[in-house]
Amino acid sequence: MNLTRQEFRIPGLPEPVSHYTDAVTVGGLAFISGMIAMGSDGQIIGEGDVIRQTEVVHDYLDLALTTVGSSIAQIAKVTVYVTDISQRQAIDSVRRRRFGSYRPASTLVQISALVVPEALVEIDAVAVVAP
Repeated sequence: MNLTRQEFRIPGLPEPVSHYTDAVTVGGLAFISGMIAMGSDGQIIGEGDVIRQTEVVHDYLDLALTTVGSSIAQIAKVTVYVTDISQRQAIDSVRRRRFGSYRPASTLVQISALVVPEALVEIDAVAVVAP
């Protein structure tokens, strides 16, 4: 097992808003930082639209996972943070479409706010990295 720790800044993802990196791999796992639907200009994509924001977040997860040698199919665990729990079904509709038959372990948490006030959803993930 490779215990070498590697940090990734993923081209095409927005700049981190704090002291973190987009992804870290170690021990055959990829840890993907929480993603929000923020564009390269720092503005939220799909303001007020939880489905659009969730789609963008999944695009970002796909990009990060591909970059580190993994994929949506290899996600073991996701944590979904929402500012309005009543949007759960809308978010789930995107997840069902994007994950297909794959079902990761999952936690859904309502929080009072995200780092960018217009963000409605944030998702992080842990995935297996192909050897």
